[in-house]
Amino acid sequence: MTVTPDRYVTYRYAGASGDFNPIHLDDEFARSVDLPSKILHGLWTMAQVARAQSEAFGSPLALKSLSVQFRGMGVPEKDVVITSKLKSQADGEAVFDCEAVQDKNKLVRRGRAVLRISG
Repeated sequence: MTVTPDRYVTYRYAGASGDFNPIHLDDEFARSVDLPSKILHGLWTMAQVARAQSEAFGSPLALKSLSVQFRGMGVPEKDVVITSKLKSQADGEAVFDCEAVQDKNKLVRRGRAVLRISG
């Protein structure tokens, strides 16, 4: 799944999450602390990984658990590509390895999603 965060996503996510850190909201401030520009919230990126798994299985109820490691910093207005690879399947569950990448920069790595499967 590919998601392109628009230029306002960090503002909307700040309001939803309560995380108003200026590195997510103010380009000038972000540059003053040696960032390329304002950066995406890590948990927003994790939410996109969860969304990709849920959409692949047709329901958010399918997602039993998700764990990730945050590694890189993403920026708005550039594609984030979420990929998953089936690791195992047994006892009504499927385990996937997943990651989120933006311009060859891994934002999320070593993601592990456990999904409930039927039949």
